Amino acid sequence: MTSPTSGSTGPSGTFAAGAAAAAKAGTPEKPKSLGDKDTFLKLLVAQLKYQDPSKPADSTQFLAQTAQFTQVEKLGEVADMLKAQQLVGASSLVGKTVTYLDDSGAKLTGVISAAKLNGDSEPTLRVGDTDVQLSKVMEVQTTTDATGETPKP
Repeated sequence: MTSPTSGSTGPSGTFAAGAAAAAKAGTPEKPKSLGDKDTFLKLLVAQLKYQDPSKPADSTQFLAQTAQFTQVEKLGEVADMLKAQQLVGASSLVGKTVTYLDDSGAKLTGVISAAKLNGDSEPTLRVGDTDVQLSKVMEVQTTTDATGETPKP
């Protein structure tokens, strides 16, 4: 039987060939990341399909790969939950007066008007016309109105 992976032997060579075959399968392009479960399963099937029958892959390797992928997938879910929690925490500061350090190290004070997440970075707070990273905030105070009293929600 002729294999499309001529010249490669062993599990690593067949895995690379399987990865190439799965990549050509015509799946829609997704943003480049670690991949998803569907991609992983396509690679696994391709690896099994193109392996050398005289040197089959070890089944414990497949179990280990599946367990590792599941672990990475769960860690990604935890990271997403952490981002959501950070945004909830940052959004609870909207309307509060904060003291923060600017890029030159000077202490500035202002009222937070918005909170946002920028990709994988920490939350950013909008203070006046300035975006301030949450880690730069040194103090948070309840904003008072013109009479000197704390507004009731």
